[in-house]
Amino acid sequence: MARKIIVVGGGPAGVFAALEAKRVDPAAVVTLVSEERFEPYERPPLSKAVLLGTAKAEDTLIAGPGGFAQRGIALKLGTRCVAIDPDARIVNTTDGSLPYDSLVLATGSRMRELPDLPFGGQNVHYLRTADDAIRFKSELSPGSHLLIIGAGLIGLEAAASAAALGVRITVIEAASSLMARTCDRLTAARIAAEHEKHGINFELSTSVIRSSKQPDGTLLVETSNGKTFSAQAILVAIGVKPDDTLAVTASIAVDDGILVDAECRTSIPNIFAAGDATRLVGPGFSERQENWRHAQDQGAVAGRNAAGAAEKYVPLPSYWSEQYDLYIQGIGRPAQNVQNVIRTISESGAISFEVKDGIIEHAIGINAQRDMAAVRRLIERRVKVDLTALKDTKRPLNALLKAAAPAS
Repeated sequence: MARKIIVVGGGPAGVFAALEAKRVDPAAVVTLVSEERFEPYERPPLSKAVLLGTAKAEDTLIAGPGGFAQRGIALKLGTRCVAIDPDARIVNTTDGSLPYDSLVLATGSRMRELPDLPFGGQNVHYLRTADDAIRFKSELSPGSHLLIIGAGLIGLEAAASAAALGVRITVIEAASSLMARTCDRLTAARIAAEHEKHGINFELSTSVIRSSKQPDGTLLVETSNGKTFSAQAILVAIGVKPDDTLAVTASIAVDDGILVDAECRTSIPNIFAAGDATRLVGPGFSERQENWRHAQDQGAVAGRNAAGAAEKYVPLPSYWSEQYDLYIQGIGRPAQNVQNVIRTISESGAISFEVKDGIIEHAIGINAQRDMAAVRRLIERRVKVDLTALKDTKRPLNALLKAAAPAS
């Protein structure tokens, strides 16, 4: 009898889980369940091309041209999973019950909300889905004032897109620099300077303390630095939290994410999980990631294992972002007590390294796509590097990779 594999979630983790499950077991009946009305699409364009009107979400299908129609995978759109019965191996949905032999939870994350500015409020926006982006874009008119709360990747990408549409923008950030979780101060200052060139105003080390609706429909926001801002629209981009509600109701172990081992197995047999909703745990190790590459790679492993494989997932955090003419890439885990090395590639390109005991722990590059591929391998292989050579652009990074022996 054909294996029945259910995948819950229409993000990259769910899509790659479904694709890889079908590839490993072509005879399996694979079904992907998604709450959204669109076939699973790439989310990075939501804060860029979709806002600019140069692309639609449905133009960028994660499964590639032709989507799932050519993959032999059933797709249930506009369908919400309401409960799991692990004993009976059934998923109950708003469109009936689905039996499974293996289940992959790729439920993703939910936006963190501000109580004073809740999701769905008039002129208040959270950017997570295509419908969110469509609604947000409808309020971006030239000359209007947009207030963005949060200077992480989503907030900054949205700022760059809105600036291109002629919108006036103020960004409020609680930390003392941009992209504080993933970016060193020197690189953050460079990114900030590019935004300021395009008219973006930053209010750092600042938080919202009060907001109110005005008679003319605008929103008035008071901040902790004593300033008041009036805006036609507000985008809240203060991060996400794992969507583990379905797992909790099924008594699957969670702790700021669905707990999974290296094989993406949860605490209940035959149930796997992947992506933003998960926390990977092992001996002396616990980590939750929120990035596209992680969702794709972990989702693929979960799908293969749900189809009978027994692979292990070894994560390396990474992200990318496009802001104006800046292509920003981060790889690795920021560490303490590191040496910082800057490799200046060109007038517009550079890589900032964080090195500890001769090993690159983290790197962030601007307009350095070709070099960052070599950086990824240096970090993955724990290659010891010479700091002078790392800084010297006459020494190709690939040469460092070949010349150096892996650290023990």
